[in-house]
Amino acid sequence: MKIFKIAFWILWRVWFYVLMAIPILIMFPFLVVSILSEKGYPYFFKMARIWARFILFGMGFYYTVKREQKLIKGKSYMIVANHTSMTDIMLMLVLIKNPFVFVGKKELVKIPLFGFFYKRTCILVDRSSSKSKNEVFKRAQNRLNQGLSICIFPEGGVPDDESILLDEFKDGAFRLAIDHQIPIVPIVFPDNKERFSYTFMSGSPGKMRVKILPFVETKGLTSDHRKELKEQVRTLIYNSLIDFEKS
Repeated sequence: MKIFKIAFWILWRVWFYVLMAIPILIMFPFLVVSILSEKGYPYFFKMARIWARFILFGMGFYYTVKREQKLIKGKSYMIVANHTSMTDIMLMLVLIKNPFVFVGKKELVKIPLFGFFYKRTCILVDRSSSKSKNEVFKRAQNRLNQGLSICIFPEGGVPDDESILLDEFKDGAFRLAIDHQIPIVPIVFPDNKERFSYTFMSGSPGKMRVKILPFVETKGLTSDHRKELKEQVRTLIYNSLIDFEKS
């Protein structure tokens, strides 16, 4: 039985990367055209949402969403969530219709095909470089000025220790939200770690629950409120994760 489980996990993990490649290859000419200029990003975003749905469906994942507040079309937001899996990216794309740009780690550039477009459409951060962090902030400001939203996983990456329910948050998302006076959208992914964690021999098809919490307003806040805002949002997500564990 154990041999069959190992074989399943290996094939299933390989299948994930095959699924990532198939829609990219099919849509490749259209994707390339859409990234030739920043104005084409909304078209790229629509295709990225198709790509995300294809992967989730092909992996046997289905999701349920509880929305305590809905996003307004054409409005900019700072979208934040707990981060435990690569599927967080796909699920976020499926959930949010307002075009947004990911701020993510540069290591994902190494993934064939996916990395080509990831590098050209996302804001990449090298967390070991203070210069890189400053550049990220400038690029994010530019995207917000274009009327887009920003998505940041404020833990700064997936914790190496999978027993950690929610790591400490970095400041970047909250600094940007205050500077641009945009609402923060806290989102909770309670099942993605169980469905498809970074541990190779793990995971299974199944349900992914999602909860979009009430938005946190930043109007009237200044940089002096950044730490308080960060802890407020983290507490909201943490308490929701605890509630999911009890249910």
